[in-house]
Amino acid sequence: MQKKKSNAKTLPLKGYLLFIIPSLLGIFLFMTPLPFGEDAAITIPVAFLAKQLEGLLINVLPALVTLILFFVALLTGWVTLFKPKRLMKSELLRALFDVHLTWFVIRVIGFILAAMTLFEVGPQWVWSEDTGGLLLFVLIPLLFTVFLFAGLFLPLLLNFGLLEFFGILLNRIMRPVFTLPGRSSIDCLTSWMGDGTIGVLLTNTQYEEGYYTKREAAVIGTTFSVVSITFSIVILAYMELEHLFLQYYFTIAVAGFIAAIIIPRIPPLSRKPDTYYVENNQRIEDSELKGQNLFALALKKAIQRATSSTNRFSSHVQGGLKNVLDMWFGVLPVVMAFGTIAVIIAEYTTLFSILGAPFVPLLNLMQVPEAAQAAQTMVIGFADMFLPAVIGSGIESDFTRFVIACVSVTQLIFMSEVGGLLLASKLPVNFSDLVIIFIERTLITLPIIVLIAHLIF
Repeated sequence: MQKKKSNAKTLPLKGYLLFIIPSLLGIFLFMTPLPFGEDAAITIPVAFLAKQLEGLLINVLPALVTLILFFVALLTGWVTLFKPKRLMKSELLRALFDVHLTWFVIRVIGFILAAMTLFEVGPQWVWSEDTGGLLLFVLIPLLFTVFLFAGLFLPLLLNFGLLEFFGILLNRIMRPVFTLPGRSSIDCLTSWMGDGTIGVLLTNTQYEEGYYTKREAAVIGTTFSVVSITFSIVILAYMELEHLFLQYYFTIAVAGFIAAIIIPRIPPLSRKPDTYYVENNQRIEDSELKGQNLFALALKKAIQRATSSTNRFSSHVQGGLKNVLDMWFGVLPVVMAFGTIAVIIAEYTTLFSILGAPFVPLLNLMQVPEAAQAAQTMVIGFADMFLPAVIGSGIESDFTRFVIACVSVTQLIFMSEVGGLLLASKLPVNFSDLVIIFIERTLITLPIIVLIAHLIF
């Protein structure tokens, strides 16, 4: 009896520790912006670790990724077309390589473009530093290392009660304002403090585990995978407007907040079904929260989740490795394929100039200086978020450069990274959805940004 009483007393303390320690470590790694390096750049520890590893391996990563893309294309073709019994018995290999024929073709295209870029074979417009070279030598190495550390450490956020805790506490805010469960607040914070790609990875994992419906997952992936503070600063510096950082970040926060309220309530996101990818008995329904002491219930559910994970350390490691392989094998080929093609169109055709033409009278109506030059930046961000800054940096008006910098960040959907990630994930969005959402975000945020810009300038 004495032993049982002792265990009853020590179990709650053990539960608290199992919830608090891993969760705090996860918050530190994914959500704590700190100054790192000689220039004291502000970033989160996971991004810093990724950047350090990228620096060590930068000379071999393009070749290594190209080799990985070759084996991915080869194994995907073998498994998808021939269904070998030995490989099909493995749930992991089946999940990684048994894909729809369309994704097999995209993986092959991704490898071909990477190989052409690495060996500088074929037309220069494919492998130049502004097209394929931008993807293979700049973006892909960073994604490779980010996926490694984010995937391995993601269980700290997912498996020890943090999402249950904040999910219950913030549900009364997130549900009426954004039509989302409270746990989505962690996805947003992770993206905001760290990186939008990590937010997509977190959202995709939660969706596959049955915590989000199709509509909720689509909304979070396209609305809450916000651009990190770090990259926002890069955009502003490139525009030579660093002295306006507080005004800049206030503007994108207001515009992004309003877009996050409106976008989930209109098509295509509002028409996504509220059905789950899989059933999950641990999911907390809104009806369970009525009449409850939310803090006590949040703590109870968090500790239950943490203690249920204590004997599954190996499964956490395996889950982390699966996250890494999912992103390496599933996402990198898609980013390489879609990103390269999108940037080629932006750099070597007039498509985005033509598409941007309707924005000229709109910008003139809102009294934006140099409207003709600024118009194409309103749509070229769909290819890559940095392109509006590159094109707009030559504009003389501080007002217009400020507007471009803000719009490019609040649009969120750009094919060279987040767009490619969304298409490669299990999240229920397709290419046409991304085009429509990109246009909607642009039309909603542009007037807000211009209005604030008129107040500032």
